[in-house]
Amino acid sequence: MGHDVVARRVRENEQFQGQLKNSYALIWKTSDAKPQERDCMQMDSQEIRGFLQPRCDDVQEQITYNREERDQWNAKVRTLLDERNELNRQVKELITEVQNQKAIRDESNQTVRDLKDIRAERTDELRVIRTDFREKIAEQGEDKVQRDRVEKTRSPSRIRTEMERLERLYEQGRFLGKKEREYIMKMKRLAQEFREAKESKSDGGIRDLKIQLRDAEKSQEDAHKKVKGAVSHAQEAHDLMAELSEEVDRLREKANSAQSGVTRAKREADSLHSRYIVSLRCIHSMQDLLKAIDAREKGVAGEDEHVEVADLMTRLMSGDTLSTDEIMALQRN
Repeated sequence: MGHDVVARRVRENEQFQGQLKNSYALIWKTSDAKPQERDCMQMDSQEIRGFLQPRCDDVQEQITYNREERDQWNAKVRTLLDERNELNRQVKELITEVQNQKAIRDESNQTVRDLKDIRAERTDELRVIRTDFREKIAEQGEDKVQRDRVEKTRSPSRIRTEMERLERLYEQGRFLGKKEREYIMKMKRLAQEFREAKESKSDGGIRDLKIQLRDAEKSQEDAHKKVKGAVSHAQEAHDLMAELSEEVDRLREKANSAQSGVTRAKREADSLHSRYIVSLRCIHSMQDLLKAIDAREKGVAGEDEHVEVADLMTRLMSGDTLSTDEIMALQRN
């Protein structure tokens, strides 16, 4: 309600309060008037009734309006409270899930650090084996040409077969005299060739190093894959945590908006309720006045009624029924 409307209603109520006081004063005087004076004042009572009755109807409409509007705002308050409470419940659940994802992320990050240490160890082992392998290849490189030449001529088994053949011929007496010396020299050459051929067949441990190298490479690769998997898991938990945190912020904003709506709706409901109460007190006062007028006209007012009317007039004259504070409260709201 705008301040201009409130100010206008304040002025109207102040005017009505003044008229109401004057009417009570008039009725009060009538009770002590002489019969001939009371007849003259009877017209004043009719005028008062004519003034109060339409006002009662207007106030009754205002009571109905204030009550219905107040109830609507109170219903809105309850709706907004339910919405706010539901949003706060969702926020609480999401915060719990955010904390869970944070714990998963932190645990995964620790796993990443541990696996990186293992991967570093595997990488060092692989580096050592690769160094040994390269050094062994270099050592074997100098004899490679000789080994290739031997391998291209005869294998150790063929040389061994030749040596056995010569031995049989020697035993048969085929190498006598000068031929025996030739036999001995040839057997020495074949023995040397046999040794070289056997050495050429051996890889000097390269095969074992290749196996070690292959195993080390696989171990290092497996460690690296585990690191990548743990990193991916940690990142997924972090992304989900960030997404949930954004949702928490969004829902909190909606909950705050709902709370602001609750505050506004409650303020409107309270303002309408205050006007409703003031209207009730006003119409009750006017109805009491009308009853008092009827009683005076019928001449049936007893002592108790006289006291009740006196009390009512005293309240009105002191401003208790439609007090300035109540009117100003409407203006503030």
